[in-house]
Amino acid sequence: MTSLNANLKTNTLKRNPGLPLDLDWVMSSQANTSAIERRANSLAARRSVKKDHQTGWLLRAISCIDLTTLSGDDTASRVKRLCEKAKQPVSRNLLLALDAPQISTAAVCVYHDMVKTAAQALAGSGIPVAAVSTGFPAGLTPFNLRIAEIEASVTAGANEIDIVISRRHVLTQDWKALYEEMRCFRSACGDAHVKAILATGELGSLRNVARASMVCMMAGADFIKTSTGKESVNATLPVSLVMVRAIRDYYERTGISIGYKPAGGISKAKEALTYLSLIKEELGNRWLEPDLFRFGASSLLNDIERQLEHQTTGAYSANYRHPIA
Repeated sequence: MTSLNANLKTNTLKRNPGLPLDLDWVMSSQANTSAIERRANSLAARRSVKKDHQTGWLLRAISCIDLTTLSGDDTASRVKRLCEKAKQPVSRNLLLALDAPQISTAAVCVYHDMVKTAAQALAGSGIPVAAVSTGFPAGLTPFNLRIAEIEASVTAGANEIDIVISRRHVLTQDWKALYEEMRCFRSACGDAHVKAILATGELGSLRNVARASMVCMMAGADFIKTSTGKESVNATLPVSLVMVRAIRDYYERTGISIGYKPAGGISKAKEALTYLSLIKEELGNRWLEPDLFRFGASSLLNDIERQLEHQTTGAYSANYRHPIA
């Protein structure tokens, strides 16, 4: 079988070099909350992907998952098992039954202490290691330590760095401080791609989300990401709509493609299909590939596997059959 992720494991897109901070552009970013919610509700109400088409979309969703473990009780053995799951997220027998290609997840996401373990376990697979950094999840450790953490994760083998911004810069409308912070993070990442986590559930308004998205892209973020997964409110469709439209605006003005990663709270296959539909309609097919779209999730894989098994057997498997997810 050929790989669904062929030629997508390495980021071949032009890196985002960033732009000088343009406050006029930032302040022009607005958000019509009622219109955004109406559009989001219309997406969630649809269910138009059926049968064989649904299989293809679910396999695409798996290929876009950053398989994640961010627990205080993480161990080397758990991370190694997760890496094996990333390399073979769906059983070969099930793929054969579906007449589907070989597949893997987009990346494995861990804390810094587990970067070396993950990098060794994934060596030769082409699957990148993503490390959460900069005092994740609150982002309130001293600035020099946040920079040092990025550099240490890159040295240990991380190919991608998920940084958290200082929410106070957004809440106080200090866009210059946010820009300068993000530029420093981008520089510390070197060749590693950087995903800027906005923690949207703590930013106060959709307008703040729009403006923070734009500032982070101007400062050189390769991806913008909704959440750490640790907030009380994580990825939502309204927030996602605001962020992907900011990405579209940035692309139309600069020609630079920025990736998007909804994270936290996406655990059902049906939800994944809705997010993929949103991306297809707002940004186009190119953004349905792992170098421009990711799900920050692990339990999502469990439900997708169960849906795929249902398509081949007519019955749902028990959750305990998928404990690694």
